[in-house]
Amino acid sequence: MEKKISTNYKKSDLDKFEKIITNKKTDLYKEEYNIKEAIESSKQEYKHLINSQTATDIRLYFFQTGTLKTKMKYIKMNQSNEDFEIPVPWFLIRHPKGDVVIDGGNAKEVSEDKHAHWGNVVAAYDPVMGKTENCIDQLNSIGINPSSIRYVLHSHLHLDHSGGVGRFPNATHVVQQKEYDYAFNPDWFAKPAYIRADFDKPGINWKFLRDKNDDYYDLYGDGSIIIIFTPGHAPGHQSFLVRLSNSGYVLLTIDAAYTMDHWNDLTLPGLVCSAVDTVNSVKKLKKLAKEKNALVVTGHDPHAWEDFKKAPMFYYD
Repeated sequence: MEKKISTNYKKSDLDKFEKIITNKKTDLYKEEYNIKEAIESSKQEYKHLINSQTATDIRLYFFQTGTLKTKMKYIKMNQSNEDFEIPVPWFLIRHPKGDVVIDGGNAKEVSEDKHAHWGNVVAAYDPVMGKTENCIDQLNSIGINPSSIRYVLHSHLHLDHSGGVGRFPNATHVVQQKEYDYAFNPDWFAKPAYIRADFDKPGINWKFLRDKNDDYYDLYGDGSIIIIFTPGHAPGHQSFLVRLSNSGYVLLTIDAAYTMDHWNDLTLPGLVCSAVDTVNSVKKLKKLAKEKNALVVTGHDPHAWEDFKKAPMFYYD
């Protein structure tokens, strides 16, 4: 039986930053703490610690817009009907030339009425998402104004990755042309994965990349954020290599590899547009990860996700 994700903080987690916040017991007889209240009460006092950043600092924040309750077979092709719960990550890169959002997770409307926004998809992928577990509220939790975001990078436009479209009024949205075109006219088997209301919005400043012609696209020209064309799961899927001063390279595979089983060639994703492209994209990323000695972050692995440092209190630099 696969272990389900816990969204509650453990006391051991809080010990790591007890010097930053004041822990508050919710029950005198239990070792449990109200982490949300503690963060809010200390946010202003320690705002300088969260937002202090030199002109050369680059920081990578790991956020999560809740989880999806699904079945193993929908994540790992041809496997069991066993219940399986996965995280829905998104990422923020704080960069001296402008802050960058990757994906944005589930759209905020999912937390308001998942059935109205996703329809029948909920029967296969049931979102568990709090009212403030959206990219806008989560950015606000670390003092980031949505209007300050310069770029939104879209790995692809599936429903659990399109939450950032149209949320950032001054941002350029970077997506593969193939992915954008396919999202408006997907094949029958992929159609439920695209929620048109998420990405078919007026006034979006889109920048389109041209698959192999723009492969290894250097966003800022400094080697800190590289966009890699990795089709297979979706026709225009892309992954991201981030270079940090202290942590080194971090490879965000996104859905080119859902989990470490996908990374280790043990299974294919539950949804693919091309199995061959999927396998080749993983090979490509493995070579890159080896060359750069990169920390590999897969798209939805519930077990690997537990070990990463999470926003808002932690980040990689």
